[in-house]
Amino acid sequence: MNTPTPSTPSSSAPSPPTPSPSIPTTGSFHGFSDFRLVGRQVWYEQLSFWLNPLGAFFTLGFSVIFLVLLGAIAGNAKINSGYGAVKMTQYYLASFAAYAIMAACFTVLAQTLVNRREMGLLKRLRLSPVPTWSLLSAIFLSTIFVALLQVGILLAVGTLGFGDQLPAHGAAFILTIVVGMFSFTALGIGMSTLVPNADAAGPMISIVFFLLVAFSGLYFAITPGSTLANIAGYFPVRHLITAMLASFNLPPGANPWAWHDLLVMAIWGVAGVLVAVRRWRWAPRRG
Repeated sequence: MNTPTPSTPSSSAPSPPTPSPSIPTTGSFHGFSDFRLVGRQVWYEQLSFWLNPLGAFFTLGFSVIFLVLLGAIAGNAKINSGYGAVKMTQYYLASFAAYAIMAACFTVLAQTLVNRREMGLLKRLRLSPVPTWSLLSAIFLSTIFVALLQVGILLAVGTLGFGDQLPAHGAAFILTIVVGMFSFTALGIGMSTLVPNADAAGPMISIVFFLLVAFSGLYFAITPGSTLANIAGYFPVRHLITAMLASFNLPPGANPWAWHDLLVMAIWGVAGVLVAVRRWRWAPRRG
């Protein structure tokens, strides 16, 4: 009896479908059209920020509330401490402008990255067909926009509410903001990689930040060259405050181009980038 011979599979297997060239792959760059993706994602980041009105209020209003409270307490009092007979409110305006940059680009950004990593959102970004660099850039740019908005509100409150002077040297002021944002954004990213889980993000980041801020001359003027000023000089917080004060002509006659402070901040920013590159993880940290 003849048995049927089993059919052999065809030697030519169908090739897997190739992805459409119009769909960007992770980490790729397809030209300037990708920048539209960044702008669109920044818009969505801002929508997410403003759809939480309570969080937006405290993010933007924390520095403003402190400026108003400390300014009301200081009144027309003046400081010496190596700054000359300058109004306390003028000192607070410059120092809290620096604080706004540090708070948004370091504290808020670091906590945001930790929370998104532990919720698995960063991993989803990595698997998204949209270029990863554009999604991360949108997070950073949205944070920078919030910082600039805080600085603008502080300048308006200081000048209209307390009669303070705007920065005496606009170019130096802008350069300080740019270097400060680069430095503290990089440090915020690096700090997020050191936090093990979302529960530890708030305490770890806040303690480090507020200790450095408190002893770097935010709430009270530190005499230049003093022991406290020298100790605080090892950290970028003090240098951003000092550079910001210089752009406001504090102390009077000071060189507005605080190159040493800008260099120290840039070095700290590079260190933050190196830490972030070495320790960055997309997936949640288990355990």
